[in-house]
Amino acid sequence: MPQQHSIYEQGLERQAANFAPLSPLNFLRRSAFVHPERTAVVHGQARYSYAEFYARVRRLASALAKRGIGRGKTVAVMAPNVPALLEAHYGVPLAGGILNAINTRLDPASIAFILNHGQADILIADKELSPAVKPALAQLGRAITVIDIDDPLAEAGALLGEKDYEALLEEGDPAFEAAEPGNEWQSICLLYTSGTTGNPKGVLYSHRGAALNAMGNCMTFGLTGASRYLWTLPMFHCSGWTFTWAVTSAAATHVCLRKVEAGPIFRLLEEERVTHLCGAPIVINMLATADDSIKRPLAGPVRVMTGGAAPPSAIIKAMEEQGFSVLHAYGLTEVYGPATACDRQEAWDDYDLPRRAAMMARQGVRYTTLDGATVKDAGTMAETPWDGETIGEIMLRGNTVMKGYLKNPQATEEAFAGGWFHTGDLAVRHPDGYIEVKDRSKDIIVSGGENISSLEVEEALYRHPGVLEAAVVARPDERWGETPCAFVTLRPGAEVGAAEIIDHCRGTIARYKVPKTVVFGALPKTSTGKIQKFALRQQAKDL
Repeated sequence: MPQQHSIYEQGLERQAANFAPLSPLNFLRRSAFVHPERTAVVHGQARYSYAEFYARVRRLASALAKRGIGRGKTVAVMAPNVPALLEAHYGVPLAGGILNAINTRLDPASIAFILNHGQADILIADKELSPAVKPALAQLGRAITVIDIDDPLAEAGALLGEKDYEALLEEGDPAFEAAEPGNEWQSICLLYTSGTTGNPKGVLYSHRGAALNAMGNCMTFGLTGASRYLWTLPMFHCSGWTFTWAVTSAAATHVCLRKVEAGPIFRLLEEERVTHLCGAPIVINMLATADDSIKRPLAGPVRVMTGGAAPPSAIIKAMEEQGFSVLHAYGLTEVYGPATACDRQEAWDDYDLPRRAAMMARQGVRYTTLDGATVKDAGTMAETPWDGETIGEIMLRGNTVMKGYLKNPQATEEAFAGGWFHTGDLAVRHPDGYIEVKDRSKDIIVSGGENISSLEVEEALYRHPGVLEAAVVARPDERWGETPCAFVTLRPGAEVGAAEIIDHCRGTIARYKVPKTVVFGALPKTSTGKIQKFALRQQAKDL
């Protein structure tokens, strides 16, 4: 008698034969097929339909393939949020290569390190960035093919390459077809962390992870074919939190933006009928506090996803009054950008603003496409109680966690100790299961044996009407070990002294958490808008 298959085994042979690797490249193929005439990309006066977008991507892939780009080969791109960088997210992997989008604000030495460490064969660079790119190329110590992006919207810059990007596309075939990635775990992108010490680490993304996180973005952020997404988030940052692929998967419209400034943003919000945008807290703060002469009426409700720090309640109030709906997300480069989001509950709409803002400011729950997000004791790996008080480390696990750090097995092993990815962020878990970050492990302040969350103190500072931006770090203290030191940027025209700031905090938080020192001035930031606390810690130490 023939062997009988169990229910579990039945069809496995056929399933294996029909297997197709998950890849975000399929998103563009589908959108170009189903909605060929729909506007895919807007850049100034330029408009590309999905059919044109796909043809340009195929030309790019074809031209790169003719130049030897295939599996395992790296193509670096250094550009603001322009169509060429968006197209590279498809064209480079379609040719079989790995895309390395480089932070546009890096110094020449860092650029040279990344180009060599990632073994880039080709660099596609915007001419406006030539002041940093030219000396970086001089430091490489090897030859590399350079292609210029001669964007008509760019400010003056030198052309360094052998030809222009548009001329490169002319070399390619708009009907170019490439084989599917041999394995969905094949690398699609190489992205470098903005490390504060030492050289940055190269994070490897897979086709599978990129596709899944993009789909998670669609579900979490409510993207549809009618959505119009404004690129206020750098595409080089976690591949634009994978919205480079998510927007396309929904057959929505990408609205490009070279520079993140309040005036152009409000203009595009109105003229291009923008429905969605993402950004670091600095971007949200900029929109909320923009001068009335710059603001324009919104064409409709605009959803905003922010991450990096909890938006203060005053900012949430200002955004809601303008017609924005804020979604707070949490993630990092190693997990493709957002991994959790504060999924809004209907009951919160009945809360007063302070309570609603407190609920919305939490980091929330895992993405649908992430397997696990938890808070654990880093020493015992035991899950912390859901009491909103016990602090542990956020740990993540699933398909949308990086493959590992390029050429750094030790750092990779440490990051995945115990079978979970260690984020380094300290948090509590509330009785409803929502996660709330309390601090980075290195940012927690220990004063007289008591742990102080710098985020809690910052939230208190933001409640003062004269405070525009605030950051709190530890300052060494002979008696207490450490005390909170506040760095504050005031709103234009505000006349506030340290004593007033300290008195304000005393009425809001426990006395031992109140800053003992207040320093006024501009805050140092990374290229993605995150406040550089390592620099502030050194300033506090030197006071």
